[in-house]
Amino acid sequence: MISLQNIEKYYTNKFVKTYVLRNINLEIEEGEFISIMGPSGAGKSTLLYLLGMLDKPSDGEYYFLDEPVHKFNDRKLSELHKSYIGFVFQQYHLIEELTVYENLETPLIYQKMNSKERKARVGDILDRFNIVGKKDLFPNQLSGGQQQLVGVARAVISEPKLILADEPTGNLHTDQGEEIMKLLKNLNEKGTTVIQVTHSKVNAAYGNRIVNLKDGWIER
Repeated sequence: MISLQNIEKYYTNKFVKTYVLRNINLEIEEGEFISIMGPSGAGKSTLLYLLGMLDKPSDGEYYFLDEPVHKFNDRKLSELHKSYIGFVFQQYHLIEELTVYENLETPLIYQKMNSKERKARVGDILDRFNIVGKKDLFPNQLSGGQQQLVGVARAVISEPKLILADEPTGNLHTDQGEEIMKLLKNLNEKGTTVIQVTHSKVNAAYGNRIVNLKDGWIER
C-alpha cells in the first residue's frame, strides 16, 4: 500500500540544513496496524503528515497504491487524501464555525455523497460515539476530550482505506482512550490500514508492528 524510499525532510536556513527525517525506507502492507514510537523531536508527527500528504518530503520517493505521490501537485495530493485517508489530529483541527454535525458531514460532502446517505452516516456515527446530544454544539462548547472524540469520528466517517492518528487518545480519559483504541482495532480487523503515533506502550500493543524513530532515523 505504501512504499517510502530514501525519504528525507529538512529545512534550509541560509547554507545550513536542519534534518527532521533521514533516509526513511518503509514498506506498509494494506491491512497493517503500525505504531510509530520515539522520543519527542524524533520526527514522528512529521512522518505522519508526510504519509497523510499534508506535507511534502525534501527528497526521496513516496508511492501510495503504486501512485508516485512525490510527483503530484497540491490538487492531486488533496484529491488522494480526501478519497483514501482519515486523519486524527492531536490538536483536533475541528472547524470552529461549524457544529459537531456539520464537522462530521464535511468529509462526506467532499466525497460528493448525496444528502440522504450523509444524514444516515452522520446519524450512525453520532450514535456509535455517544455524541448525539452534542450534535448542535460548536467545538468551543466541548471539552478537550469531547473534541477529540469528534475528531476521531470525523476521521472514520468516510470509511477511509487508511487512518492516520497522531496521539489519538492524548486528551481522553482512560476509559474513553481504551474505547477509541478498540474502535481503531475493530476497523483494522475489517481491513482498514491504521498508522498511529503514540508514546503509550499500551496503545502500541494494539498494532501488529512498531516503527521506532530516533533523531529522524528509523532504528533497526
